[in-house]
Amino acid sequence: MTKIAIWCRHKDDNIIGIGPNIPWHISSDFKRFRRITENACITCGQTTYESFPNRTLPNRKIYVLTFDENYEVSDKKNHFVVNNAKALKEFEEPLYICGGASIYKMFMQKMAPDIIVDSCFMGDISSELKGSPVDIGECIELMKKNYKQISPDYEEDNVITTIWVKKGEFVPQEVLKHISISIINH
Repeated sequence: MTKIAIWCRHKDDNIIGIGPNIPWHISSDFKRFRRITENACITCGQTTYESFPNRTLPNRKIYVLTFDENYEVSDKKNHFVVNNAKALKEFEEPLYICGGASIYKMFMQKMAPDIIVDSCFMGDISSELKGSPVDIGECIELMKKNYKQISPDYEEDNVITTIWVKKGEFVPQEVLKHISISIINH
């Protein structure tokens, strides 16, 4: 199984959210995320899942990591509750890790993704949002230490996206090709 972490963080402080909100709205970033993850399997935490419009993303299977054994998903045919992340360790299909911060940290520390799609918002964060900043600084440190950047910087609408792979590991080329094409075709 190929595990792919995909995130968009702020350039200066590695913030991915303020409370439950993404502190910027960049249409092209959402479209890039859609192109990369469409018709794929994704995993996310309960808070991230609940932030999706209507608690779904079309044309994806969603695996919601939660401690709540009684958690109800909105689409029982395509969404699944996972109470133990180890169940995803030997997942057969490519699995896109889509947040939040605790999910990224858990995967980066215990089940290192094979590929990271690192998008970095270069603009200012909205000061109107209330809540605590949510950052993935620890994940970025691990990425810089254990991964190598294999793509040029792709810039669109003040978001720079790069692809990183785990040092010394073979990564399926069809997955890398799909990600690369999804990033540059807009």
